[in-house]
Amino acid sequence: MKSPIMSRVDTIFIHVTNLKESVKWYSTLLGIEFNEDNPCEGPIHTFPMGENRPGLTLDNHCFDEEEYKFNPSNQPLFNLSTEDIDEAYEFVKRMGAEFVTEIARYPDLSDFSFKDPDGNILMICSCITEN
Repeated sequence: MKSPIMSRVDTIFIHVTNLKESVKWYSTLLGIEFNEDNPCEGPIHTFPMGENRPGLTLDNHCFDEEEYKFNPSNQPLFNLSTEDIDEAYEFVKRMGAEFVTEIARYPDLSDFSFKDPDGNILMICSCITEN
């Protein structure tokens, strides 16, 4: 059966409580310049993640009804990539993030998990591929 739904992901949503502080924190994490003058009032802010890749959208639900209850993601829903897992780990450590896992090393990848300021769990991976 043909589906009207496309097989692609356009954006990944991360739910946050303070959009401006989250934009600032994720800007640091991703090495993207943060404009202090940006009001970041919401409800969303999207980071471009590269051509033909899904965006990363922070959502503070400021226009949702009062019954909205924030619940941080208790497991990583995606991974961010690095070429140097040790350097990435030290960078995240300097940011003061709470680690969920230490670096796990496997034959073809290494990864670790940590929390953003709202408690959402993120993962960073270094995948080894043949050239």
